[in-house]
Amino acid sequence: MNRNVNRRDFLQSASAVALGLSLPSTRLMASPLAPTAPVAVAKCDTYGPAVVASLEKMFDQIGGLKKLVYGKTVAIKVNVTGDSSTRYNGMAQGATYWVHPDVISGTVYLIGKAGAKRIRIVESPTSSMAPTLEQFLTEAGWKTSDLTRAATGVEFENTNFPGKSGKYTRLWVPSGGLIFKAYDVNSAYQDCDVFVSVAKLKEHSTAGVTMAMKNLFGVPPTNIYGQKAGIDEPSKQPGGGRSMLHNGDRQPSKTALSEIDPSTPRDPGYRVPRVTADLVAARPIHLSVIDGIDTVAGGEGPWVKGMRPVHAGLLIAGMNPVTTDAVCTALMGFDPMAERGTAPFEKCDSTLKLAEQLGIGSRDLSRIELIGLPISKGRVDFRKVPQPV
Repeated sequence: MNRNVNRRDFLQSASAVALGLSLPSTRLMASPLAPTAPVAVAKCDTYGPAVVASLEKMFDQIGGLKKLVYGKTVAIKVNVTGDSSTRYNGMAQGATYWVHPDVISGTVYLIGKAGAKRIRIVESPTSSMAPTLEQFLTEAGWKTSDLTRAATGVEFENTNFPGKSGKYTRLWVPSGGLIFKAYDVNSAYQDCDVFVSVAKLKEHSTAGVTMAMKNLFGVPPTNIYGQKAGIDEPSKQPGGGRSMLHNGDRQPSKTALSEIDPSTPRDPGYRVPRVTADLVAARPIHLSVIDGIDTVAGGEGPWVKGMRPVHAGLLIAGMNPVTTDAVCTALMGFDPMAERGTAPFEKCDSTLKLAEQLGIGSRDLSRIELIGLPISKGRVDFRKVPQPV
């Protein structure tokens, strides 16, 4: 073996070959030593005060918030996909396909109570001309004052834009990247000590499932990675959906890095899980909070035919996003060890598997300490949820 070849890279490449993966020049880690962390599951049937009580107990069960956030800057990535006006059968987004504001405010309150010095709520809306995240959420009927009053030092950031510095920051993928070596993003994602993903418990038409990890697909700004992003430089306004990340029909603005290998499949079922795994490796998640109280089955939003509401009555929290998403996948009636071609990954690669191979976390339920409600008592088979009459 060439002495200039890093031994770890060699072993990771060998693991990829052994697993039969058809990948570009990437460095994947075998899964047996992927880290694990406890995951807490609670039954919570309603929004409101019950959410705070449940979350507080769960956070204590997984190790407590104080040692994680005390005196630190915390960024909370929320899952509010699509535009601010689309609703399913007139129902509020938070009761269907967006994370509910009570779950966000409860998380903010408890992080503030644990001593965080600064809390930033961040998101990159795909279909809005609203210059601020507050305006976008207000258009959707949210009272943003409920969030700012939940703790001191709460701010909002529409991360389609570069922020006060006027420059995007580059997040490098430690593994070398599966689709991109690095992603240009709002500086809020780098200038934080603790990063939290607050997401909904849902199926996804392209990625199979969407929880803590898939929530990070909304990190890349549409001004650079959107349908209408500028060619030579980022657009001044948000550029629509991130189709280039789905199907590779174009490259990002030239100020950002082009993808590693344009000859790889243009299949969204190949690209979306890999972009997601890239982003989770580049921007590690310290705390995952999943809203499964009122959610949807069949897809991630009303634009997906067959999406339907489901009341699962669950909250899930964990310090490792892969272990958290693995438990969530099981609670939805699926096997987190499933391969492509098997539910819920019939048409896509498993983000769970890719993230495990990158050494981010384990998807093996036998290695994950589950605290609180057992999966057998919380499981809701999302594929058997009927359409409302």
